[in-house]
Amino acid sequence: MQMKVVKFGGSSLADADHFRQVASIIKADPCRHYVVASAPGKRFSADIKVTDMLYRCYDMIRSREDITDYYQQIKDRYNGIIADLGLNFDIDGELEYVKNAMTHASGRDYAASRGEYLNSLILAKYLGFAFIDAENVIFFKDNGSFDAERTQVAMREELKKYEYAVIPGFYGIMPNGTIKTFSRGGSDVTGSIVAAAANADLYENWTDVSGFMMADPRIVDKPCSIETITYRELRELSYMGAGVLHEDAIFPVRAAGIPINIRNTNAPEDAGTMIVATTASYDADRVITGVAGRKGFSVINIEKDMMNAEVGFTRRILDVLEDHEVSFEHIPSGVDTLSVIVPTAPLDDAKKEKLLAAITRRTRPDSVVIEDGLAMIAVVGRAMVKAKGTAARVFNSLAQAGINIRMIDQGSSELNIIIGVEESDYEAAINAIYKEFIC
Repeated sequence: MQMKVVKFGGSSLADADHFRQVASIIKADPCRHYVVASAPGKRFSADIKVTDMLYRCYDMIRSREDITDYYQQIKDRYNGIIADLGLNFDIDGELEYVKNAMTHASGRDYAASRGEYLNSLILAKYLGFAFIDAENVIFFKDNGSFDAERTQVAMREELKKYEYAVIPGFYGIMPNGTIKTFSRGGSDVTGSIVAAAANADLYENWTDVSGFMMADPRIVDKPCSIETITYRELRELSYMGAGVLHEDAIFPVRAAGIPINIRNTNAPEDAGTMIVATTASYDADRVITGVAGRKGFSVINIEKDMMNAEVGFTRRILDVLEDHEVSFEHIPSGVDTLSVIVPTAPLDDAKKEKLLAAITRRTRPDSVVIEDGLAMIAVVGRAMVKAKGTAARVFNSLAQAGINIRMIDQGSSELNIIIGVEESDYEAAINAIYKEFIC
């Protein structure tokens, strides 16, 4: 029988109705052995996530405000779920303990983590599963980094004790006994850790969408879903801003070669998106897997005659960036020109002047300027290497939309094509590329 680890996000566990839906999904497949749960999310658009409410409590305590009335809303939220489910479960003692611990300076991470902890207690009771506290099986090092080796051993041994169990996501414990939360990826990281430790055949990540979209639905109207995507494609799209799993959240299962299935709690009949290590299959008609991008880039344009014959020219420029703690994204170049794409955010006027002066001293260019307002777009697809004229189609679609291309970069693997356009053309460029390959 297959071994599956399932993770449910906050929107999937926002209220009792969602609890019932989650329970029906879990019980529909006996292969779903281990469940990772998030804190209750929003029940409606104007609602507040429980984690945000706990953060608010922490801030109120720091400001010496009384949290009694506000914390009562959190208590009502959990007790409302329990009552609606018809559970014979008294959680008031746990709720009071959490309140007292927060009041006595237990830390911000502790406060935030209690949303997952309390929700997982309720879900375990409702399912009739064992409860495994994450603080007993997920460990961090003294410097705050995740202790993968120790966690893997402890998690594997603990899972062996139970056929079915619920584990709260989002947090673990420091060597000094204090709670620490994952800085990125949240409960997704925990789900991936559990799947790797259980040597799962499949890690199901349940959320409120039926998999990943080929483009941002806020930009493209009703984009198609992605049926299958490789880890490499996922990394390219997520790096360029696509709303997909963070790299930290997939590394444990990626390293173990475990596929991920992104599913919709509200539409469990949908197949969702499969994330796999490799696959020979692709859609020859679509060619691309997805298109994503980000605004907020600047370009440092450098010109110098015979630049290509000057040994160490690019290295000196990168040394300047390192000295000023500026990371770079791309470095397209010509014979006598070189452009360095960098994030705009860390570049205030003073830093720009320092960079220009330092580059001028180190390289003696004919010209060096910094221009802001650049957006970067990645067109990603494992089928691109087999399809002739893909780059031409990208460029033609932008030309027909009247969009000027500021930069072009393509990796040697031909997995993606990255282009730079004016920020004002960003949305139009995404739509033009999408329509060229999908419509």
